[in-house]
Amino acid sequence: MKIKTFKIYILFILFALTFSSCEEDNEVKLSETNHQVIYTSEMDFENTIQVNGKISFSDVSQGIISREWTFPENVVDIIDSENDLTSTEVTVKTYFNEAGIYDVNLHQEFKGDAYVGETIKGKSLDTTIVITVLDYLNASITANYINEDGSTGAALNLADMAENEVTASKSIRFSQSTIGGPENFNWTLEGGDPETVSGEENSIDIKYKKLGVYDVKFIASRARPEGVDTVYFKDLIKVIPSTDPVDLEKITADEDGNILLLFSREMDAFTLDKANFSVSINNGDNSIPVVISNAKVDTVDGTIIVLELDGDRVYNNDIVTVSYSPGVLMTTDAVAATAFTDVVLEFETYNILQDTDYDYSFENTTATEWPYLWWGGNWGMFDLEVSSSNAQDGSKSAYVEYHENGGMIIGHNDLGGTAVTVPIVAGQAYEFGLWIYVTEDFVSNPYPLNDSVFESDIRIYPSDWSFEALVTLFNEDFPIGEWVYTNAFVTGANDSNVNFFIRGYNVGTDKRLKFYMDNLSVSKVSLRP
Repeated sequence: MKIKTFKIYILFILFALTFSSCEEDNEVKLSETNHQVIYTSEMDFENTIQVNGKISFSDVSQGIISREWTFPENVVDIIDSENDLTSTEVTVKTYFNEAGIYDVNLHQEFKGDAYVGETIKGKSLDTTIVITVLDYLNASITANYINEDGSTGAALNLADMAENEVTASKSIRFSQSTIGGPENFNWTLEGGDPETVSGEENSIDIKYKKLGVYDVKFIASRARPEGVDTVYFKDLIKVIPSTDPVDLEKITADEDGNILLLFSREMDAFTLDKANFSVSINNGDNSIPVVISNAKVDTVDGTIIVLELDGDRVYNNDIVTVSYSPGVLMTTDAVAATAFTDVVLEFETYNILQDTDYDYSFENTTATEWPYLWWGGNWGMFDLEVSSSNAQDGSKSAYVEYHENGGMIIGHNDLGGTAVTVPIVAGQAYEFGLWIYVTEDFVSNPYPLNDSVFESDIRIYPSDWSFEALVTLFNEDFPIGEWVYTNAFVTGANDSNVNFFIRGYNVGTDKRLKFYMDNLSVSKVSLRP
């Protein structure tokens, strides 16, 4: 037993000596890699700080012999150092005390050629780090009356309790300016229309419709470096009565299918009588009988009159008109409402394409992102470009030319070349819309000319071909030289994410069909059962 133990002990010693010998050999062969590694405390935020903001610089490179940081003169305070221009420390903590864009330079000497990323550079490296120092965030506003010709008029007195008088239904032009690079711009305009506005617009026009005294607030802010400035004036605006006629600005509908009459001034609920209003509804070839059950002034916005229908509502595929016979209806500043006859209701819908990457307005893509789908034959006989020559909204649209006896079939990709899809829900009704501007007279065959040649058109299909979304026929009645809204109502066949195919047809003609298209929309709607 003792002999066996002794043998094991000898084997352990031999193993240890062998392992130690190998380890020594390995140590001899190992060499340090020279590698540049530089950090700043704000590198994830584009090295942007505010005046007197703190930022640290670190050089944790491997194989360093020496380093020297160089900072802009008379701008930087190096913490715990009497020298504010240079440093040889691994980590340097600083304050920048003046707004601007500055270079911080680092000179490094390595033991040998050093890696920068995955590339070998030399032994001596120079690096420049750009630092953006923002000023303290500051905002200011101006407010002006608007002249009858739309030009900017006299300035308002910007002070608390100023109560600048504004005639009801008139507008004020507010402007803002900022320093310090804010990212968010938010107006709160009590009593105005609209009451809240977000965005970087330098100038906005706000209409005041309701009598009263109102505050104005403007907030500019940024997330990092964190900053906010608020401009606030209490009782800045005093809306006074007007002798001008009250205008019916629009008729639309709410989510419940009630009819909304939008007036230019606040209406007096005590002068409202439903008997003075009449409503006509047509759906296709059918005339829908209508009874107004109630008329009221909206409890939140007194410029809106709500008409409720007895046992019914308006639907998006209805054609609705409203008339008013003079009664005692008047504004809160005692101006009588004037008569109107058969004013058409305009539905307000939300384009769900705004929630996707689909460039429905052609503002952010080129023709490359609207590729031909390679059907062959006449389907590839077209030209398409994204143009800034004519737009229904925004600054761009798609300009299309169908060739003689040609056609088109295109899809839509994002900037990376991937097809952009839109969610469609089974059983949900949608309105598909497209604005079209035909530039000149064209030739279109009558429908049907024969069994294989049809009228020139443009059609939209989902990529799963589950329904035909929109058909616009280019016939002799189609207007020339103006933007025309074309639409169709469909119901989702199944739950799917689809790309839309846009197909054009111009076979049987000996003249090109030239047009712009803009603002494709897909909106959820309610259709009459």
